[in-house]
Amino acid sequence: MSPYEEKLALLSDMIAFSVVDGKLHEREYLFLSMIAEELQITTEDFKALFHQESYPIVIKSEFERIQQFYRLALLMHCDGVLHEREQIKIHEIGINMGLNPHAIKRVLKAMEISPTKMISPEFLLEVFQEQLN
Repeated sequence: MSPYEEKLALLSDMIAFSVVDGKLHEREYLFLSMIAEELQITTEDFKALFHQESYPIVIKSEFERIQQFYRLALLMHCDGVLHEREQIKIHEIGINMGLNPHAIKRVLKAMEISPTKMISPEFLLEVFQEQLN
């Protein structure tokens, strides 16, 4: 799989997660479009992803799995409404990525209590690194 196809697959996963609550909020769409732009995905390919079935890919690097998990967590919070289905799904995704369940809970709790719903990259990596020791 080419790097561009990997980026498409990651974005496709994010799109699938964004509608787990039954609808795509405008803020979620804007967030996804910013991610697509950052990943250098063409507008045509980005729009086409909304009409394709997603096929999960295995992310090899732990850093990339943590990064993707955090993107999904940001997406979950960007519409301002935290649905139970989103919470269940993000835990499931994190576990399927091979991330530590305790670290997942700590990160999500820290994001929930943060006024901006964001956490520092240092804290994010520290939480997952603690679990390796």
